[in-house]
Amino acid sequence: MTIQHFLTLNDLPANELRLVIDNAIALKSQLRNNTASAPMQGKVLAMIFEKSSTRTRVSFEAGTAQLGGSALFLSPNDTQLGRGEPIEDSARVISSMVDIIMVRTFAHSKIERFAEYSKVPVINALTDDYHPCQLLADIQTYVEKRCDIAGKTVAWVGDGNNMCNSYINAAAQFDFELRIACPKGFEPDANLLQRHADRISITQDPRSAVAGADLVVTDTWASMGQEEEKQLRIQQFKGFQVNHELMSRAASDALFMHCLPAYRGMEVSTELLEDEQISVVWDEAENRLHAQKALMLHLLQLTT
Repeated sequence: MTIQHFLTLNDLPANELRLVIDNAIALKSQLRNNTASAPMQGKVLAMIFEKSSTRTRVSFEAGTAQLGGSALFLSPNDTQLGRGEPIEDSARVISSMVDIIMVRTFAHSKIERFAEYSKVPVINALTDDYHPCQLLADIQTYVEKRCDIAGKTVAWVGDGNNMCNSYINAAAQFDFELRIACPKGFEPDANLLQRHADRISITQDPRSAVAGADLVVTDTWASMGQEEEKQLRIQQFKGFQVNHELMSRAASDALFMHCLPAYRGMEVSTELLEDEQISVVWDEAENRLHAQKALMLHLLQLTT
């Protein structure tokens, strides 16, 4: 069997990504209707965390259990990729004992090297450069709440971080227009922008980016590992808060998303975050569970 990894959205063709989304919606329905099966029975997921995350651990661990498998949690104290033991050695050993591996780390090069030597599928649960699992959940949420996202306009407001990079990939894979609003000096990966210039625009004005948009997305201004820059970033991102006033410029049925954790009163107002007519962040968070279950089954070539 050919080993298929999922390090960015580009690792799967667009038609397979859409199949994963469709299956995620089906798995969600099966869970709620108590008709779910256990296709991962006897399978083991290894979860390697160098960056901590409540949602990532709970969604992968619960999802694996719901599919009949078991999950093994490895904290930063249990494994230090590239420190003490070479990454390729860790990959060879761990992948010989489990069926699929999830890695949440800092440098994207670490997970690329790990996947190169792994005997089983490797999933990127977040690196400094990309967060593809979150995009699966976001697209699933939009499809459930509205319709196919193809042909729609998405506005990204805030830091050109790993989520922004993943939205750029998603724009190409799911065929939508992406407008990015970020302060000068906080632009996303320049190579990605150039590669997808036909469907990406960038501005320093959140109002112009959001105008008529079908979906507005933001993220924290200071990601994990950037805590020392937080106060400086608050000043630099002044005017980039997503609130009701900004959302009023979007399409009348526009949705708001945030991958969480959210810092109320900073990148998003409390009032907007809690406005269930516009904000779908809680459905978005839950859909990490369903989207990742569908992804694991796809990579393992298992059916429900």
